[in-house]
Amino acid sequence: MKAISLQDLRRYAISRSLFAPTTLHEAIDRLGFVQADPIRAPARAQDLILRHRVHGYHAGDLEQHYPTLAIDEEFFVNYGFLPHLHAASLQPRKTSVRRGSVRHQRMEDLLAFVRSKTEVHPREAAAQFAHGRVTNYWGGASSATTQLLDHMHFQGLLRVARRDNGIRVYAAREAVRTSTDARARLAQAQSLMQLIVRLYAPLPARSLSQFMSMLRRSAPQLTRETRSALARAKHTLAHASIAGAQWYWPADEQPLVIGQASDPAVRLLAPFDPIVWDRRRFEQFWGWAYRFEAYTPVAKRRLGYYALPLLWRDEIIGWANISLKAGQLQATMGYVSGSKPKPRVYARALDAELARVQAFLQRP
Repeated sequence: MKAISLQDLRRYAISRSLFAPTTLHEAIDRLGFVQADPIRAPARAQDLILRHRVHGYHAGDLEQHYPTLAIDEEFFVNYGFLPHLHAASLQPRKTSVRRGSVRHQRMEDLLAFVRSKTEVHPREAAAQFAHGRVTNYWGGASSATTQLLDHMHFQGLLRVARRDNGIRVYAAREAVRTSTDARARLAQAQSLMQLIVRLYAPLPARSLSQFMSMLRRSAPQLTRETRSALARAKHTLAHASIAGAQWYWPADEQPLVIGQASDPAVRLLAPFDPIVWDRRRFEQFWGWAYRFEAYTPVAKRRLGYYALPLLWRDEIIGWANISLKAGQLQATMGYVSGSKPKPRVYARALDAELARVQAFLQRP
């Protein structure tokens, strides 16, 4: 058998993630998790991820169809969308709120209010309860009631029923019981770990450990089981030492089979697309550092506010900043080499991708 090279792994990573476009439900089920981000430049991350993997997808389709899909907004390795089965495996989370405390009583009252209304918009809850304002994660001021709703969502007391112009509308969630069976808890942790591997493989060992640390934060009740799952994974996953690192991928996949051909299309990827999410792997695959700079001071930006990695064949050769102005797509390209590829086939492929982006942004 031919030894697996870093180029083989790169093609494998692209081919397995950019599967043939399918339905919205099937694409989410196959991915297992779609990361979400509120910035819209030119569209939210979840839409930019799904447009490559869903037939005829338009920006906003996920939000529109969410109530009819068997998925939940949840805190996984990042915040995003998961099928119900995986979302349930993340619950119930431990809570630091002491019973009988003021915060606990507020949560009880708020939960009763949500149950009485079926669905509650944060604005409606804030009008009902005078909880005041608090400092949020970004240093600004937020409604204390809205922050409490977010906390109750994390604890599994609430779920996102739908969104109203991008704002989460909550409903009460059926309680999930803590399993006391050690084998069942380990199986939960292993299932979540397999979800990570299937989404982000092939993974360098350090990246796999990083993802599992993130999982421990989103499922603190499974901390011990997560460590055991990681130790077992290093024996049960397919693995090989390549380019000075140990790499892991699903045991039922063969990189040399899945990643044989290179897609000639140009693809503009979301900053959180599974192909580019792991910045450590990105640098090993493509030899340059991609950074998400939306929160970087303007003077220090190198790529742009919301630079989209530009994939051509099996190379990420640069980035693009795009926007829609007066119905027309505006695109500014940047290339690692300093200039765009000369072949006409590239120019045609780029034009085709920009046309697809414009169609995706303009809902019928």
